[in-house]
Amino acid sequence: MPGRLIGIARKDRPRATMEVIDHARVGRDTGVAGDYRGALKPGRNKRQVTILMAEDWSAALAEHGKPVAWQERRANLLVEGIMLPREEGRRVWIGTALLEITGECDPCHRMDAVSDGLQLALRPEWRGGRTCTVIEGGTIAIGDEVRIEE
Repeated sequence: MPGRLIGIARKDRPRATMEVIDHARVGRDTGVAGDYRGALKPGRNKRQVTILMAEDWSAALAEHGKPVAWQERRANLLVEGIMLPREEGRRVWIGTALLEITGECDPCHRMDAVSDGLQLALRPEWRGGRTCTVIEGGTIAIGDEVRIEE
């Protein structure tokens, strides 16, 4: 059963505030257009786009005990209603863009700067999200269908 895209965010430089937007172009050379991490870099293309499951975020916050806006996780995309695989190589369609999961988006010390203890709450079961590379570019928008490629 497909899920849906409920959030899009980007940052134009390291440590910048995340800008929440309602649609974006996703490209093989750019990741989410306007996001500094998405640009292709030789040998460093495993993290062009990051996806966070709303259900994982909710579980982490329930454990953490404090409210935190999803974009503070610094992920590009927030999806709901779908269980994203926890394995490299699986592919996910979001709108007209095809992404390949390249690994777990490990929570770092910056999460504790947002809210003390958040890093620990994000550690279990890939709650911090998935890193992806862009296989096919396309346009995405809030409400787009999200599905796993079989």
